[in-house]
Amino acid sequence: MWVSRGTGVEAAVAIGAGIVASSIALVGFGADSLVEGMAGTVVLWRFRGQRASSATAERRAQQLIAASFLLIAAYIGVEATRNLIVGAHPDVSWIGIGLSAVTLVTMPPLAWAKARVAHQIGSSATVSESRQTMLCAYLSAALLVGLVANAAAGSWWADPIVGLLIAGVAVREARDAWRGEQCDCC
Repeated sequence: MWVSRGTGVEAAVAIGAGIVASSIALVGFGADSLVEGMAGTVVLWRFRGQRASSATAERRAQQLIAASFLLIAAYIGVEATRNLIVGAHPDVSWIGIGLSAVTLVTMPPLAWAKARVAHQIGSSATVSESRQTMLCAYLSAALLVGLVANAAAGSWWADPIVGLLIAGVAVREARDAWRGEQCDCC
């Protein structure tokens, strides 16, 4: 339950700070946090009761996690493109910079731990969920670069460009999760 509350707080802070700063990358980061929480819930559902040994449940879990990646990609991709076209300039967000720095440090070890467990139990759905956590780390790094570029140099375009980069990664991860492919990177 602590992870769910932590994910909820992270999402609320990121989305709130993103709305205040008009940062699609920061709002997308918050959306990713919400979807990460959903992916964790899907994995827990997958291992309850008789589903623990069900190939059908494994496949359904993979598809639900893939859908979560597509939701992230669609939202971030559309909003980032719109922001580039209209020249939307996000404000500086020191809260976003701090949040992205903290999550950049904490997410990779968590993703690697989840992936190790996934490989030990032979669950590609759980590997997909660990990818969701690693996507959060990628998003943290990209978000940090975009927010710092905007704060330090006024590079407003860095925010939507970072959003498009993350949307592309999310599409790739969705494809892999849908196919049930395991990743050697995590």
